[in-house]
Amino acid sequence: MTISKIKQSNKATMALAYVTAIIVIFGITSTNAIEQPSIHEEMRRLLGKCHLQSEDFDFCMKDVFNDFRAYFPTGVPHYNIKPFDPHHASFVELRRGDQNGLGFKLILRNVSEYGWTQSEVTKFHSDFEQNRIIYSQYFPEKSLNGWYEFSGKVFGTPIKRSGFWNMTLYDYSQTTSVRRLGGSGSLLKIHVEVDRIGGMRMHVGDVLAPGRARLVDNVLNSAWPLGLPFIKPMINELVSTAFTDIFNESFRYFPLHQYIS
Repeated sequence: MTISKIKQSNKATMALAYVTAIIVIFGITSTNAIEQPSIHEEMRRLLGKCHLQSEDFDFCMKDVFNDFRAYFPTGVPHYNIKPFDPHHASFVELRRGDQNGLGFKLILRNVSEYGWTQSEVTKFHSDFEQNRIIYSQYFPEKSLNGWYEFSGKVFGTPIKRSGFWNMTLYDYSQTTSVRRLGGSGSLLKIHVEVDRIGGMRMHVGDVLAPGRARLVDNVLNSAWPLGLPFIKPMINELVSTAFTDIFNESFRYFPLHQYIS
């Protein structure tokens, strides 16, 4: 290549670099200059299209719930709505029977749940007479992890265990009922019902002696369909308790009346 051609090539390269820099700088400047819609405007856009007196209200709200998936990873700080993917429950407790006889206490701490952004609301029903909404939700995959503390007595023998646990659910669906107990700003009561679990993988640490964790996992992961009818009510109660706290913290004071006419 001649010196002349080299100089032309260098000039072309420099010109391209300048143009690229101008485009990038202009793009950044333009992005900052364009006023982004406020969260108030966005809520009005999403919720304002649903009208209470419309026959399509429930269908409209189903679509709105799915549109809100974009906010699951970030939450909406302006309205004190915390992230939902993952969402966290710091403390959940379940008691059964008498710990001095046949019974137990199970505490779950620092539970994180993932998979909400990929979920889909498949049904939505508004029940104005009961001041509640009911919606069904499908998760291709949902995973949870945290720490557990278990204590109880079996035929007079005390048992105490604690450790880390995790669980992944596949082809999973649930139905959630959200009921307000009074007027605007009053407490919310949540009930969650497991509809279907297509598959499950679970690990519970330190249940037996060290080195036998794989045995416990194998039993849990192979026998869970047989035990599901017995443990399902406990799962419903644990999830409902956790969600009552989470929903009240994030949605109790959300000004829904400002956006739905």
